[in-house]
Amino acid sequence: MIDPSDVRIEPLAGHDRSAFDCGVRPLDVYFQRSAGQDSRRRVANVYVALVGEVTEVAAFYTLSACGVPRQALPPGTSRRLPRYDTLPAVLMGRLAVDRRWQGQGLGGILIVDAVERVRRSGIGAIGLLVDAKDPSAADFYDRHGFDALTDDRRTLFRSCA
Repeated sequence: MIDPSDVRIEPLAGHDRSAFDCGVRPLDVYFQRSAGQDSRRRVANVYVALVGEVTEVAAFYTLSACGVPRQALPPGTSRRLPRYDTLPAVLMGRLAVDRRWQGQGLGGILIVDAVERVRRSGIGAIGLLVDAKDPSAADFYDRHGFDALTDDRRTLFRSCA
């Protein structure tokens, strides 16, 4: 397991993305070809994880603004929130760990970082949303404190309160 104190998470800048390989082609292609543009255009903020003294990107995730229908929130969550039809949230649109670092806890470290980043942002957001690509990804997010939205088992929510 990776010690969280050995991980640096920073905004995507001049990092070399060419060798990144998480094993999921659409995520690899996104990171190698589109992540920089999305970041520059402010479509999504892209954060990369570097482990120890290694300068190669070990993992990345993206954050962008979104709204979530109040009635879609997991039971119990919406009871303590204002009665607005749509509530502000943050979407973690993509999260990927390079094959060389998979299975060592880095994905969980990224989730903790994302939740803390949302809390510190100074922007009103009730929590973090993710769209799991498959049942395995949904299970991963479930293990990290996310609950499925009532209308979609692959879209999950975690409070940032």
